[in-house]
Amino acid sequence: MAPSIIGEDLTVTGNIISKGEVQVDGDVQGDVFCSSLVVGDRGRVSGAVVAEEVTVHGRIAGSINALQVTLESTSHIEGDICHSALKLEHGAFFEGQSRRSDDPLSQAAAGLEPLTQAPAASTGKLRAARLERAA
Repeated sequence: MAPSIIGEDLTVTGNIISKGEVQVDGDVQGDVFCSSLVVGDRGRVSGAVVAEEVTVHGRIAGSINALQVTLESTSHIEGDICHSALKLEHGAFFEGQSRRSDDPLSQAAAGLEPLTQAPAASTGKLRAARLERAA
């Protein structure tokens, strides 16, 4: 399946939910839930990210929950990262806390991160956690 691409000239305001790969070359102002996320050199995400795999060349301002996280040399991250595996290249900017977890996706679903929705696989768990916290 081909990735869903947010082009350089596009700004998305709101959450993005995809069962596949998402490539952000533009600006996303909201949370991103997908199986794989690639943030391009000029890409920006202002919100939480939940994915199995995250590769960042651009900017993320928000938490990341992922099995594998790669911060390329041009990346700029302001937020906490919960991961199973983390790779930081020389030159990457990261301000926040890194927390290793055997199952970072479940931790996002359990409401440990400020999320509002999740990908199809864990939507029910996360919505239930959100409803309990709201009550």
